[in-house]
Amino acid sequence: MKKYSLGKEQIKVLLLEGVHESALNLLHENGYTNIECTSSAPDKIELIEKIKDVHMIGIRSRTELTKDVLQHANKLITIGCFSIGTNQVDKKTAKSLGIPVFNAPFSNTRSVAELVIAESIMLMRSVPKLNSNAHNGKWLKTAKDSHEVRGKTMGIVGYGHIGSQVSILSEALGMKVYYYDIIKKLSLGNAIPCKTLEEVLGISDIVTLHVPSTELTKDMIGAKEISLMKKASILINASRGDVVEYNAVAEGLKSGQLHGVAADVFPEEPTSNNEPFKFILQGMENVILTPHVGGSTLEAQENIGIEVTEKMIQYSDIGATLGSVNFPQISLAPHKDLQRFLHIHKNQPGVMREVNGVFSKRGINIASVYLQTDPEIGYVIIDTESQLDDTILKELKEINHTIKARMLY
Repeated sequence: MKKYSLGKEQIKVLLLEGVHESALNLLHENGYTNIECTSSAPDKIELIEKIKDVHMIGIRSRTELTKDVLQHANKLITIGCFSIGTNQVDKKTAKSLGIPVFNAPFSNTRSVAELVIAESIMLMRSVPKLNSNAHNGKWLKTAKDSHEVRGKTMGIVGYGHIGSQVSILSEALGMKVYYYDIIKKLSLGNAIPCKTLEEVLGISDIVTLHVPSTELTKDMIGAKEISLMKKASILINASRGDVVEYNAVAEGLKSGQLHGVAADVFPEEPTSNNEPFKFILQGMENVILTPHVGGSTLEAQENIGIEVTEKMIQYSDIGATLGSVNFPQISLAPHKDLQRFLHIHKNQPGVMREVNGVFSKRGINIASVYLQTDPEIGYVIIDTESQLDDTILKELKEINHTIKARMLY
């Protein structure tokens, strides 16, 4: 059994926003007991105070780890985003502080895809409109504006893990599938790639968006793009709130250019269930609004809890960074009877020579070295045949361009 330089009972873990209990259970199973869990996202002032003495933090989509917040994270070694995306974290600042960020890019893929398919069917059948009238005592039994999805065209913008799942499910329902992605992707089934966004918009009965939030995708669907869509088509956004200009969507609904809309993500979202929600599409017919729950199934949240927690534990226990979104990646097993040191530094010439010198001048044999770099930082794991105490960390931290150094065991 390895003896860790910092006992696991001393490693403070903070899990925010009601992270699934699978994360808590896995931490306990691996010896982590100093854990604080909250069901909501703290405000910035509270978050800054909490993060000062935390070693590991787990968040979902509402907590924002900005540069201002991260600069107060004196002890933080890793961040876990219990979500597909990591937009809520300033990853550049985290990297500069030697903090790898992990997420779960695939665990809720199926959940989002199923919601998109369900919304497609409901909107094609005008169910939101019929449902609203029925609740208000109006009986609108009619086939007008009600269509099957079979034989219709599904247009997918962003053919990644979620988009490709939507593709498979759509084709199983008898739909024709076209997709557009800025990166060339292998078609699944009979899906057909389009060369431009305009092309897929013009041929689709339903357009569903599955793109990340970037400068390139910001407001990518506006008045111009809606005008290029088929008359009385459907728009679904289960990606990011800033990729759609919703004022233009409202106009498209009023004019009849859009038959229906589903939105699961919004430019501004409440930080808790106690805050009011106001949105321009509220009250409009044949519109489905859901509170960012595309990936919020119990199955998905359990899988996300396990996947992200495993990555955080692997980094804390053995230094593995496989799956990090902002860090050079190293995957390795622990070595019995060896000591392990981590050194994170700016990618500058001569640093490794000084790191090796700290051990060689003590006559210590370095059993193995694992080094990975990117243009900004270098990350090295050093296994030594030694029984040093943590005073050696002082020397490692004093090396020029050092960001962070740790002795694991």
